[in-house]
Amino acid sequence: MARKKASPDFEQSLAELQTLVERLETGELSLEDSLTAFEQGIRLTRECQTSLSQAEQKVRVLLERDGEITDAPFEADPEA
Repeated sequence: MARKKASPDFEQSLAELQTLVERLETGELSLEDSLTAFEQGIRLTRECQTSLSQAEQKVRVLLERDGEITDAPFEADPEA
């Protein structure tokens, strides 16, 4: 039986993306290596976007009441 590939951890993908950006910004990569890094960056960006979209959907489901989405205020500092 084939197993589904586990989706990469969001934080791990984001850290890998940050590392790729730093490598590209140095300007020391060859053109071919830069293109390979760029392709990998695009893949990681899409994975991160997918993870964020899934998290947003979960939040929407949790906030939905009686078929309507209720706004829940976000308090950054409740003691302020």
